[in-house]
This record gives sequence, structure tokens and C-alpha cells, in this order.
Amino acid sequence: MENIRLACQGIWGHKMRSFLTMLGIIIGIASIITIVSTIQGTNEQIKENLIGAGSNVVTVQLYDGEWPADFSYNPVPPQVRPIDDIMHQVLESLDGVDQVAFYTQRSWPDGVYVGSTSFSGTLYGIDDAFLNVESYRVLYGRCFQQSDYDNFRRVILLDKKAVNTLFPTTYPVGQVVEIKGEPFTVVGVVEQNNGFKPKISSMNDYQLYADTSSGAIFLPSVMWASVYQFDEPQNVAVKATSTDDMTLAGQNVADALTASQIISTGQPMASDDGMGMDDSNMAVPEGDTVGEEVTAPEGYSYQSEDLLKQAQQLQEMSSATNQQLIWVACISLLVGGIGVMNIMLVSVTERTSEIGLKKALGAKKRRIRRQFLTEAAVLTSLGGIVGVLLGIGLAQLISKTNGIPVAISIPAILVSVVFSILIGLLFGLLPAVKAANLNPIDALRRD
Repeated sequence: MENIRLACQGIWGHKMRSFLTMLGIIIGIASIITIVSTIQGTNEQIKENLIGAGSNVVTVQLYDGEWPADFSYNPVPPQVRPIDDIMHQVLESLDGVDQVAFYTQRSWPDGVYVGSTSFSGTLYGIDDAFLNVESYRVLYGRCFQQSDYDNFRRVILLDKKAVNTLFPTTYPVGQVVEIKGEPFTVVGVVEQNNGFKPKISSMNDYQLYADTSSGAIFLPSVMWASVYQFDEPQNVAVKATSTDDMTLAGQNVADALTASQIISTGQPMASDDGMGMDDSNMAVPEGDTVGEEVTAPEGYSYQSEDLLKQAQQLQEMSSATNQQLIWVACISLLVGGIGVMNIMLVSVTERTSEIGLKKALGAKKRRIRRQFLTEAAVLTSLGGIVGVLLGIGLAQLISKTNGIPVAISIPAILVSVVFSILIGLLFGLLPAVKAANLNPIDALRRD
């Protein structure tokens, strides 16, 4: 405490010199805090834009090699079967999975009209769990009822964008939409309940996240075969127990669905996939011969849309340039450290008589070293604190003026302050050693 008091007296006695000495530290720390805050804020925005505001939903699709299987023009592989109710129960018991829903999908479907107006959005065939998993709510009208599925009713739901496309001036509930020549009655309008919209701050963000579709139409899954004349393998919307479990849940569901296409009809599968599946409970598809092994066509497999991995890749791309800026900011810290060493050497020269007197009175070398090291550490730590405050202010200013998201990093603040103290100790070591090694007689004789 005595050393800290003396250090503060010395800094206050030479205010301008001390400030100029700290300036390099202040600029370096402020630059690092600003850059790190910007990086972290951008990364959080990327993650939020891809995943949404806590929806925790990941999509699992059937892939043909490296691409999602498209049945708009291609026939359905005869040995890839629709997912049954037993598999639904199995999937919801997997690690990381909260709830699953099955659906089929057509992007840019043909044959969807209201009068002469065609629809170029997305057509979904959904089960009774889909709207809940994807956090949809009914704006007006009603939702699908179990009787719609049981009685194969030609009813549909629209989202708000589809309403604006097909019925811009008409109340949509009760209106008729023609799908593949069959009339479907609109019974309700829905929207996603989380109300999340991606934050668009650049043209790249617009191209990545902006929804430019014409909306979505939902029909009961039992009517999909009526429209397209055959059953198709479903996609799966998987609601994970938490955002961090999305990758685990998606991969577990994808592995289970791929494994379900390789069924030993004579006995349960010998291998244990580690996900708690009991393949002995799987139903034997009608027409299969006991003892034969049925496999999915070569090249087909279920894969999950790993949004966390996509977010990480985009974060790495956005951070690459900023990492270089951090190294540039570190040069400021190096320059600031050299300035500290220089001013401490000057201080040793100025206080030679004081050092000689202390040594003559019995002060040991370590006491002198500690005094000058403490002064250097106090000098740089004050610079670090001022730099942190300046960095936070600059980050907030950039956020408000340029719309760039920032997130103040507490670990970065703590590391910066500690690092500034270490700079003081490192660059103050040489002046402290020089002061400690002064000959007391020579020091006392010097004016």
C-alpha cells in the first residue's frame, strides 16, 4: 500500500507526462475492447438470424447424395418409406429432442391458383404437431382439427404473405384456392408466434436472411397424396430441448431415420446406435419377406440442417478481418509499453538521490524494485481502466451511428486490465532493476 501511495503521488505530480505515457496503453486497450465488442455482437446477430429468437428448431431432410431429394420432377425411391407413428415415438425419445413434426414441402409449386393469380411461394403438407413445433399461431379463422385429418377435408391455412399475394383486398377465410385442379377452402390465417425477424444491416445480410418468398400455404398431410398422387418421404421439424442441443437433436434424428431404412425383418438389428432405439419394435413393411434385408437406395440418407455449424462458419468469416485489427491494436500496447519503460528510466534518473538515501538507510534491493514495479503497474493499470471505458463508449457510438451490433465482453474487459498491468510489470522491470542496482554512495553524490 505504501508503494501504491508513492506511485499515485508520482503520477499526480507529473500529470501531463503520466497521461502522455498512458496514451499508448489507452489507445491499444480501447481499440481491442471496441473490436472485440463488435465481433461478439456480430457473431450473436449471425447466430440469432440463422436460428431465430429461441425457436430451437432444426430441419432433417432426405438427401440424394449431397443435395436434398427433390420430388417435384423425380420419382420417389420405392424403398424409402414414409415415417410411421412408431418412428414418431422413437424420435421424440432421443437425446436432445423435445418434439418432432413431419411435413412435406414444395417450393415454387405449379398448379396453385386463385382465379388467374398463381402462387409462387411454398406449399406444405403438415401433421397435427407442425404448427406447434414451428411456433405458429392463428391470427383469425381456425386451425386444423383432427376431423380434418380423419375425413380428408380439402382445407388449407395461409400465412400473412400468402394472404397478401392471393387475397390482397379480400377477407381470406372461406375463399377457395385451386391446387392441382382441386378446390381447397381457406379456414385460417397463421403467423409464427416468436415474431422474430432477421436484422438486416448490409446487402450481404439481405441476401443471406431476407425472406423474399410469396408466403406459405399449409394443407393437412393426408391430402398430400391426393394432390400429388403418391406418398413422399417426409421432412422432420425437430424442436430441441435448448439451442445448444440443436446439433445433437438433429443428428440423432437423422441417424435414426437413416437406420430405419435398413430393416432386418427376420430379427432386430444387432448393432446398438447408442440413441436408445429398440429396432425390434419396428413394424415389418407389408410385402417384405421375413429374413430379407431391405435397404434404402444407394446414395439416400437423412441429414440435419446444422444451423449452429452454419452460424459458426459465418462467424469465422466475419471475424477473420477483425482478428487482424486486434493484432494492429496490440502494436499500440507494445508502443505504450515502450513509452512506460522510457518514462520509468527517466524517473530513475530524476530520483537517484532519493534511491541513494533509501539504500543508505538500509533499504534492500527488492524494496527498491517493488517500488518502481508498483509505479509502472499503477501507471499502466490506470491507462487500462481509462482504455476500457473509452472502448465501451466507442463501441456504443459505432452501434448507434452505423447500426453495427455490439456486445460488451466482460472477459475481454478483465483480460485487458490484467494485460495492461502485466505490460507495466514487464516494461517496468528494467528501470526497477537499474534503480535497485544503483551504488548508494554514487547516488548520494549525484546532484
